[in-house]
Amino acid sequence: MLHLTPAMPPAQPLTAPCVLLTGFDPFGGMHVNPSWQAVQALAGRVIAGHRVIAAQLPTEFGTSLRSLDTLLAKHAPSLVLCIGQASTRSGISMERIAINVDDARIPDNAGYQPVDVPVVPHGPAAYFSTLPIKAMLRALQQQGIPADVSQTAGTFVCNHVFYGLMHRLAALNAKAGVPVRGGFVHVPALPEQVADLSHDPHMPLVQIAQGLRVVMQAALTHTTDVAMVAGALD
Repeated sequence: MLHLTPAMPPAQPLTAPCVLLTGFDPFGGMHVNPSWQAVQALAGRVIAGHRVIAAQLPTEFGTSLRSLDTLLAKHAPSLVLCIGQASTRSGISMERIAINVDDARIPDNAGYQPVDVPVVPHGPAAYFSTLPIKAMLRALQQQGIPADVSQTAGTFVCNHVFYGLMHRLAALNAKAGVPVRGGFVHVPALPEQVADLSHDPHMPLVQIAQGLRVVMQAALTHTTDVAMVAGALD
């Protein structure tokens, strides 16, 4: 069973490759954010020979990407997986596409509410995740954890970070010999965040954390994606 306490320091030396795993602070009047709670529970673990570096990003346009830049420079990860909360989702969602648009329905935690603003001026319209999202999906399904592939990460700070991450990795990989892969995953709300447990989508924290562990294992052990039976992702 996965215990939701910080892990002991890994046995591997600090020179071992690492995964950068990020979550967000609470936003929109909520007191908790399951993305950060689950990420924090996995801090210091070793998965497929990689140390897990956990970090919290602010739910703010601009500031979140400056924080991400600092983390990328400090840790030089082999893989980056950013996690966010999507309260309407009932399972863990692997995001396929990041789009170059900030369009906020509510203000971010700094009170900023952009409308139709590019994440990166004159940047590409979109980036695809470079993670094996179908292998990750299959691994979750094999563990009985509700999951799907999502075609949109929205236009709030989650998509802002997803697009910004992929834009940065594209530039980094153009120079690097070994490409750094990255992507974004949304997780559901926690039971304590919803009003009606019989109708509102939610997932226990222990299951979210276990799902992220499965996702990282699949991402680190698949260099190419897997083929799935037609209709299996619907």
